[in-house]
Amino acid sequence: MNVFSQPAAPELAGLDEVAVRVVEAAVWAPSVHNTQPWWFSVDGQEISLHADGGRQLMVADPGGREMMISCGAALFTARLALRSLGYVPETRVLPDPARPSLVATLRWQTRAAPAEHELRLFSQLRSRRAHRGGFGLLPVAPELLGVLRKGAERDGVVLRVITDEGIRSALGMVVEEAEHALRLDSARVRELSAWVPAPGSKRRDGVPPTAYPARCADTRPNFPGRDFAHGRGWGLLRPATGAGPESAGLVCLLATAGDRPLDWVNAGQALQRVLLTSAACGVAAALHSQPMELAWLREFVHRRFSGGAYPQLILRLGTVIQTAASVRRPVASVLIAREDDGRE
Repeated sequence: MNVFSQPAAPELAGLDEVAVRVVEAAVWAPSVHNTQPWWFSVDGQEISLHADGGRQLMVADPGGREMMISCGAALFTARLALRSLGYVPETRVLPDPARPSLVATLRWQTRAAPAEHELRLFSQLRSRRAHRGGFGLLPVAPELLGVLRKGAERDGVVLRVITDEGIRSALGMVVEEAEHALRLDSARVRELSAWVPAPGSKRRDGVPPTAYPARCADTRPNFPGRDFAHGRGWGLLRPATGAGPESAGLVCLLATAGDRPLDWVNAGQALQRVLLTSAACGVAAALHSQPMELAWLREFVHRRFSGGAYPQLILRLGTVIQTAASVRRPVASVLIAREDDGRE
């Protein structure tokens, strides 16, 4: 199965066709505010994934943690794309200490038929969307939770499912506190606004009005989303049901044993594995990174709720009918030949 089967753009003529197809898939990875903070170079049958510092959120993410998580998600997607094409990826993560923005290299020398579950995950790349709101009452199957936990463990990451109602409520309050603090920080508000294109924009990055609600829905317990609309009336309109708050869904915490760039990249790989696996089972995910952008709140979550591991992201999982639509930059804008590489 190859859902990316259209002819390559003329600008990519001469590059390895497999590399083009892989990057064509990798750009559909999730990233913070859809900044897509990556670029790729190709040298024969080797792809290099680079973090694009020009797209880093310098106010919200000065250490590059969220940028590297985003790149980790792109790395997992590239590996999955190689498997969908029948290749076994040979991956080196952060291979050169002298080049910290070189996230990974991938080669493909060996053929092997993809497994059915790999093709199922790959088929979700373009249809998977981040959800911003509440969920229906249909519970997430316990069997899926076991699969998600084991999948995260393959990347050395812990996915902690929060079943205690007190902790669920406490994490909701943490997100509320973070969102309130971020909205009062003018520098953070300006940075967020720079990644929220106006309706009708031709931009292929950022969070378009088709990807968030015009008004954040209340959930029980409450987990407020980002204020992308910022009072401008942008976003998707929700029908008024009068039914009160929606379910917050299943609350999870994605955490790592360490807190270095390698851990961040692995967290991104685990995140994309969780998101695609959930989507393949009809389950959507809402992501909350607000508390992780405030050092004091992240430390609070680290000490109180993550069992000594380093929290990277709060997720909520549940069932919902999604209508959101996202955008991505064309492959030609992020993929170059190695010999033309002048960015580092």
